[in-house]
Amino acid sequence: MSRQQEPSKSQDNDHQEYLELSAFKGKFDITEFVGSVSEKLIAESKADNGPFDPKPFIRSFEAAVDKLIAVRKDVQAQTERMEKTVRVSEREYSKKMTDLTRGFEEVGTSFFGMESRMNEVSSTAIRIGDQLETVHVERQRAQAAYDLIDFYNQFSKGDTSRLDAMRKEGRAGRRQVAVVLRRLNTVAKEVDLPNSDKTRENIEKYCEKFEKEMLNLFDRCYRKGDPKLMHHCAQTLLEFNGGASCVQVYVNQHDFFINNVREAPVPVDEVLWRTINDPTISPPKTEVGLTELFAEIRSTVDTEAQIVKAVFPNPPVVMQVFLQRVFAQSIQQHMEQLLHKGTDISDLAYLRVLQLAHLQASTLVEDLKAHELPHMASRTPYEVTEFRRSLMGSAPATGAAPSAAISTMLETAMEELFVPYTEGQRYMERETKNLTTLYGNLLANFARYHQKTQKGKSSMFDRMLNQISSTTVANAAAGGNTPSAQAAAALMRFGVINPDRNNDKSPEEPIRDEDGALSIDLAEKMLKWHAEAIGRCVELSSANDVPKNTSTLLRVLAEAIGNSYVDIALETAQIRLESADNKSEPNLQALTIVKAIDLICHLWQQYVNIALLPLASSSVTIRREMVLFNNQTVNRMESGANTLLQRTVDAIINWLSLQLTKQKRNDFKPRNDDLSFARVNTEPCVACCESLEKVRDAAKQNLSGKNLEVFLTEIGVAFHSLLLDHLRKFPVSATGGLMLAKDLKSYQDTVSSFGIPALHERFEFIRQLGNVFLVRPEILKSYITEGYLGRIDSSLLKPYLSLRSDWGQFEKGFDSEALPEAQGPGLRDRFARLSVMMKDLEGLKVDGLSMGTLAMPTMPSGLTGTFSRPFGGLNV
Repeated sequence: MSRQQEPSKSQDNDHQEYLELSAFKGKFDITEFVGSVSEKLIAESKADNGPFDPKPFIRSFEAAVDKLIAVRKDVQAQTERMEKTVRVSEREYSKKMTDLTRGFEEVGTSFFGMESRMNEVSSTAIRIGDQLETVHVERQRAQAAYDLIDFYNQFSKGDTSRLDAMRKEGRAGRRQVAVVLRRLNTVAKEVDLPNSDKTRENIEKYCEKFEKEMLNLFDRCYRKGDPKLMHHCAQTLLEFNGGASCVQVYVNQHDFFINNVREAPVPVDEVLWRTINDPTISPPKTEVGLTELFAEIRSTVDTEAQIVKAVFPNPPVVMQVFLQRVFAQSIQQHMEQLLHKGTDISDLAYLRVLQLAHLQASTLVEDLKAHELPHMASRTPYEVTEFRRSLMGSAPATGAAPSAAISTMLETAMEELFVPYTEGQRYMERETKNLTTLYGNLLANFARYHQKTQKGKSSMFDRMLNQISSTTVANAAAGGNTPSAQAAAALMRFGVINPDRNNDKSPEEPIRDEDGALSIDLAEKMLKWHAEAIGRCVELSSANDVPKNTSTLLRVLAEAIGNSYVDIALETAQIRLESADNKSEPNLQALTIVKAIDLICHLWQQYVNIALLPLASSSVTIRREMVLFNNQTVNRMESGANTLLQRTVDAIINWLSLQLTKQKRNDFKPRNDDLSFARVNTEPCVACCESLEKVRDAAKQNLSGKNLEVFLTEIGVAFHSLLLDHLRKFPVSATGGLMLAKDLKSYQDTVSSFGIPALHERFEFIRQLGNVFLVRPEILKSYITEGYLGRIDSSLLKPYLSLRSDWGQFEKGFDSEALPEAQGPGLRDRFARLSVMMKDLEGLKVDGLSMGTLAMPTMPSGLTGTFSRPFGGLNV
């Protein structure tokens, strides 16, 4: 037994460290605890080769449990003791807090009582102070009044010794003399006593003498560069009479204004003046002389701001006087020279110089705003009133100058600098005149070409020229408001009418065909010049005037591009079509003009929507007017293009009709000779196919999209109608049916090359109709009641069947069998379906060319619906 207990004690000693109270502090893990307690036992059990013996483990854990029970009792006892201690401490803490709260309340009560007594004492002290201040001010006033009366009496006797002595006392004495003289001067103007005039004269003479002395002193200090003494003189003169004379001496004798009265000529910017009148070159942004002047102004103001701040008691006001002189003298003089030179060159040069000066002046103003100076408090009430009144011409002020005084003055000076050139309608009249001149020169050859081309025709030019006499032209030039005078003025603006042309003996420049063609490049050039004018308008006009001025310039552009360019080209093209020989092949040049108009309208719309309309967004009324005017202008150009295409289509159809009339009576009833069989197509067929191919190629080259589709559809449908009518006029033999089939196949192939699905079925129907002359009589009935022809009432085909050379052999039988059937509802339904099929072509809605109603030849009744419809508008 003793041998078994001995290891138990050893184990208890080993586990003692795990059973101490400190082992349970912090994080406790039961698994780790059990493993630590049994770690050695497990190792010994593994080392023993015999069977597992649980007794050491049982004894070890029993001992650990007993130890843990003891530890728990100790912890519980310790916890009870600590709880008792805490309860005692809480009672003591509560008691102490109650005593402290009572003490704080007593202190607060004492503090409030003390504060009330201090307030009462302070109120009494303030009342005493106010009374003392009042007494002191009254005493000072009385003393000042006494001194003032004494000085006045001395001046009435001509005695100035006291003031002379004060002047010699230095800076303080001079400032005191300035205050006394200012007051004496005021009193002398109000006093009406014997000898007061002489006294007033003596005071005024002494004041003049004192002011000259201070100005001379200021001038000497200015030349020596003594800012402290300059500040003393400025402050003294400020208290004497507002200091305006001191500021004027400073500004007038400044080196900047003396040096800028140059005897040498201003540097000339050769590059600028050489290119400024060329509208194809971008407007200049800088000018050498102006750039040098503005650089000198920036440098001078940078230096001067520091000097003014150190010398003058009111730096912002002095800087305003200095900068006003800079704008009114230096900048304005140089700008006037530039504008005068630009005026001698052209309106464009003048406007470009004006914009250049405005841009650079705006940049200068923004740079000078950085020199905003703080306002210093005035020493006397007189400073605020008289100083600003004498220098700035403003109403008397009662407070400090505004913090942005210089910025406000600079904006005002900038506005005043350009008001003589932009007020009222001066700028817009010049801008409108410039654009009119540029467009007139640009379109001069164009107008001459079309004027000569339309000579002798009933054209726009002739109608106007016949209505406008020399007197009307003179009235228009003088500003007449009659319709004829306005029309004459418009023609004169763009170089179409020249009232001095009869007196001009110089030979005219030869005109080329290229001068009369519509050019996209020329339209782009006109828009570019207009965009430059719009840029100037935004730069030089006030924000409120931009919408109105933009609308005015839009009308100038519309007058040039719409009336004097596109409309004249359309008029000439229409006259050419009207005067063309009906027996000659039509000229398809009109399609080229339509293409150019389409592109010009596209450019116009993009330019107006992107560049002009946003500028009028601030005015709903003007924007609405611009939108309506823009739509009217575009609609007018579209309508002219539509009319031109309508007449082109009419000319093409008339030409095709003329070719079909050349069909010989026996072309489809030939003799049985080798020559007839050797011929592939008849001459009218060849001529029509060639004409249709030319129309197709010209249309695809100049039109696109729905415009192309509708144009070719109109040609195809009209030609289809011509063929239906054409087939009713010629007898056809069995051999001639082969010739007819070849012609119809050529027509079908040519029209199929148009690529218009709506025409395929129509010309397939034509080809099937031509086959009625080829089929044998015994199968004719089944042929006309099936396929394409099965949709048509058999009675409607009779005019074509009657042209067969063998029609007399089976006419009676055909009528007795076919016609009764034709009266049934089935064929009528089929005819109705064909009519619907034909009319489906009329439903094409095209955002493209609008060409008015086509004059189609009459088709046989029942064979087609009416395909006479207008195109849409130009697809821009």
